Amino acid sequence: MMRDANPQTIYLKDYTCPDYLIDSVELVFDLDEENTLVQSRLSVRRNPESSLKNAPLVLQGEELELRSIRLDGQLLNSEAYQLSAESLTLNTVPQHEAFELLIENRINPKANTALEGLYLSSSMLCTQCEAQGFRKITWFLDRPDIMSRFKTTLRADQQRYPVLLSNGNKIAAGELADGRHWVSWQDPFAKPCYLFALVAGQLECVADDFVTRSGRDIALEIFVEAHNVDKCGHAMRSLKNAMAWDEQVYGLEYDLDLYMIVAVDHFNMGAMENKGLNIFNTKFVLARPDTATDSDYEGIEGVIGHEYFHNWSGNRVTCRDWFQLSLKEGFTVFRDQEFSADQTSRAVKRIEAVNALRTRQFAEDAGPLAHPIRPEAYIEINNFYTLTVYEKGAEVVRMLHTLLGAEGFRKGCDLYFVRHDGQAVTCEDFVKAMEDANDFDLSQFRLWYSQAGTPVLEVSSYYEAERQILHVDVAQSCPATPNQPHKLPLHIPIKLGLLNPDGTAAGFEFNDQHVNEVVLNLTEAEQRFSLKGVTQPPVVSLLRGFSAPVNLKMQRTLKELAFLLRHDADGFSRWEAGQQLNCQVIFSLIDSIQNQRPLSLDASVIEAYRSLLATEMDDLSYQALLLALPEESYISGQMAVIDVDAVHQARQFVKKTLAEHCQQAFKDLYLRHHRDESGSFSADAVGRRRLKNTCLSYLMALEAPEVYELAEAQFQTAGNMTDQMAALSVIVNSKHPNKASCLEQFYQQWQQEALVIDKWFALQATSISANTFATVQDLMRHPAFDIKTPNRVRALIGAFTQANPVHFHARNGQGYQFLADQVLRLNELNPQIASRMVAGLAQWRRYDLERQGLMKQALQRIIDIEHLSKDVYEIASKSLA
Repeated sequence: MMRDANPQTIYLKDYTCPDYLIDSVELVFDLDEENTLVQSRLSVRRNPESSLKNAPLVLQGEELELRSIRLDGQLLNSEAYQLSAESLTLNTVPQHEAFELLIENRINPKANTALEGLYLSSSMLCTQCEAQGFRKITWFLDRPDIMSRFKTTLRADQQRYPVLLSNGNKIAAGELADGRHWVSWQDPFAKPCYLFALVAGQLECVADDFVTRSGRDIALEIFVEAHNVDKCGHAMRSLKNAMAWDEQVYGLEYDLDLYMIVAVDHFNMGAMENKGLNIFNTKFVLARPDTATDSDYEGIEGVIGHEYFHNWSGNRVTCRDWFQLSLKEGFTVFRDQEFSADQTSRAVKRIEAVNALRTRQFAEDAGPLAHPIRPEAYIEINNFYTLTVYEKGAEVVRMLHTLLGAEGFRKGCDLYFVRHDGQAVTCEDFVKAMEDANDFDLSQFRLWYSQAGTPVLEVSSYYEAERQILHVDVAQSCPATPNQPHKLPLHIPIKLGLLNPDGTAAGFEFNDQHVNEVVLNLTEAEQRFSLKGVTQPPVVSLLRGFSAPVNLKMQRTLKELAFLLRHDADGFSRWEAGQQLNCQVIFSLIDSIQNQRPLSLDASVIEAYRSLLATEMDDLSYQALLLALPEESYISGQMAVIDVDAVHQARQFVKKTLAEHCQQAFKDLYLRHHRDESGSFSADAVGRRRLKNTCLSYLMALEAPEVYELAEAQFQTAGNMTDQMAALSVIVNSKHPNKASCLEQFYQQWQQEALVIDKWFALQATSISANTFATVQDLMRHPAFDIKTPNRVRALIGAFTQANPVHFHARNGQGYQFLADQVLRLNELNPQIASRMVAGLAQWRRYDLERQGLMKQALQRIIDIEHLSKDVYEIASKSLA
């Protein structure tokens, strides 16, 4: 894995259509964990759209052992082709007619620790081909605009691999003489090779069926290892819910006779939408009330939905090239968010999505790795499976939905699927379908696809009492990002409402219509909107529903924010008022800490919390969110120079002070909602657990013996993982005298459940306790830690370096040294996971000079390693640039 001194950068502007097309593929695998033989029969023809004549045929392939090549049945000698570490080139092939290429090669799945292509997960063979894993299976035109029909035959030892799965429908099966057997699969739909999949292993099947609205009976099968059969019920229900939702909301039916899901332990991503055969990280399939939290259940539902929705938004219509990744991912994230919102609480799901965006994606936008949702260049495409492409991409689609309305958006989707079914297309094709279906000019809106960074909106308002007009002035700007120093004004939808002094909605006139809420179309760098018929000075509720992914700056008093927290009818805006109320107070406290002044909490915050705690709400999950303080990462993201210690101290002070002043209210609410509802996932049951555990977290800040008893009693008696983990979490993040014994008891109870032990690792890695770094070092040597298992790496190394700012950013730099050590270990095993870990160092410019120097040293140490993967090199070098 010697790094090229000048690794090649791929540019969107250099895209050209393929010189050749592959109409069909017949694959035959003789499967073995160390010695798999692959036979690939390709039906190839020259692409009539290519301008190159007599172009060589260049097939991509890596880590393959070539056995033979035949062209139209003729065995080729080594002089007829050129073989390199990354390609197989045939200089002379037929130009005027289709030809057949038969390639035989050998691969070693067991040696494939990168988990791309065909690899071994426990005793199971499985694949991951997105983005460029198919080239590690056999030589191919490994690009998404090559759409081919696949037939796959799998041959293997029947005892070791009794289950043999691939894409499409099973068409034949049989036994062989030597204790082996075979199964053939055929996918009737053309697809790019990144959607190819196979699985072979000792698996049990959980089966069900779904009847489509047209009356077709679809067989549904989830394959897991035998000990996990009892954890598939929720995944199956989620799949059926997703299928019904997609028919109802988008009019889209499933198109094969069989839909399969396989859960595997070793997986770099969350899941993969391979046509008809989804391969999932076990984390997003397996759930039982005693082993999975409410959050896990919701995550499973969302990811199951996401991968199913890809059948149309990603498979039937796919992306032309990898720069268009957000075409399928941004659109599908939006679809899965809306699906989840319809299944649970719309306000809660929206807030959770925005919270993730603002704490993580906004940081990406503000750093050296900033890129548009349609990137312009990459060295390693795996590095662009980012929050920007996925989460910000979903926000861009959501803005289209806001601008066009639900009916107009559906018209655009219908046209998109009809117009491009079976094609590999671009983000421009998606926007054009929306534009054409609605006769709506989206010329300026297209800038969202090419312009990086988070826009900043500065808003002020002026009320003319005599004319009863409210003027709202908005100025937009966007900070410079790498290679984009100057920004153009974007088309930004701003949803706005007004509140009367008594908290009721204030009606007004806009564009000759009387409304209570309006979407303002901001298109200029500075723009004034005048709202007429406003009979008294209102309070403005702005950016309702988080109608655009922007940073909003508007002068608000604590009194005004407290008013919105009490009265705003928009679920997001009400929560946001509370977040901004807390942020103002916390920033004032940070200033006091930095200037060594005494700390005190403004009485308006205490009063706001007393009011929230006393309010009867139907949506208890939403009430829990209203009570939650802003996350440290969100607070830090708003600072010019991040002071992790002051942020942590200020936030903890607010939490403890609120607990002291509202102790009885927190305790009463906890006891009121503390009951055993294990196995129930109704909105009420989930809400009760979420609210009471929020209260317990506040109470634990008191470090009082009676709260210690309360937490330990919940830990010992919990009948569900949500309550047990919540109790253990507050114990671990306190001075509880039985902390060590509770952690040991939890490990002994769940040591056979890998996903639960991931939680055990992550909980300790994110602890605020003083000895956390030493604990992390000890856990690296724990027998249950395996650096070859991505979930375990994310649970320990990822959790510490990306979710524990106060300890990762210790002034002595030990956290940075630790991360560099682990990145270099992972670089040799799994470059994709290694590159994702580097992100913890990318924001070095946001910290004080001392920390900057230590973080740069860690990055430089990574860069200086000779055997560095392209994945890690790209992220580390861009971070230092």
